[in-house]
Amino acid sequence: MAGVGTVDLAKSTVRDLNQALHDQHDEMNIQEWEVLNPKGHHNIAVGIDQKLKIDIRGPAGYYCAGMNKEAEVTIHGHTGQGVAENMMSGLVRVKGNASSAAAATAHGGLLVIEGDAGSRCGISMKGVDILVKGSVGHMSCFMGQAGVLAVCGDAGEALGDSLYEAHIYVKGSVKSLGADCIEKEMRAEHIEELTELFERAGVTDQDPRDFTRYGSARQLYTFKVDNAGAY
Repeated sequence: MAGVGTVDLAKSTVRDLNQALHDQHDEMNIQEWEVLNPKGHHNIAVGIDQKLKIDIRGPAGYYCAGMNKEAEVTIHGHTGQGVAENMMSGLVRVKGNASSAAAATAHGGLLVIEGDAGSRCGISMKGVDILVKGSVGHMSCFMGQAGVLAVCGDAGEALGDSLYEAHIYVKGSVKSLGADCIEKEMRAEHIEELTELFERAGVTDQDPRDFTRYGSARQLYTFKVDNAGAY
């Protein structure tokens, strides 16, 4: 490995950066990267499909670390809409707040947001694990199919609307639950699941027993005319 690669977005384009990261798929001579002056640019470090370590030194725009596979991406600041969108594996960590639709449709990996997340966090999540140390906005985990959303703060309106089988854990208050989402018993296996998530995320100041579990009532899987108003 030949040191650390540095790209300054005050001097280079996002296209240049992403091309350099993608080229490592064949070369693999630089595995650690530092991105300077991101200044809210969109589409930083998208489509990475190898084990790179990428530090983005400042705020990022839309779809940062989208479609991530295997890489470890840390955003040292806030990030815009769709961070880690459609992630497959790896780790994405936001050292600030994230806007709406964090980890939308993501299939795997771990997203850690150390601040708050906006609306629709985890929308249509399909296997990703998401830990938000702050609060989440309305309609988070909407149509969540698989994976875990853990919120150490509060949740906005319509949490888990039209939920499938994703697991939701919230420590604080929930403004309202969405269609077909209900509070469920916190059993030993859920304590274990949340404990393992905290360990993976490097979180040491949370007790899983302080959280409430929410899940699907399984009433919207097939159409029922009596539930027509909830669709």
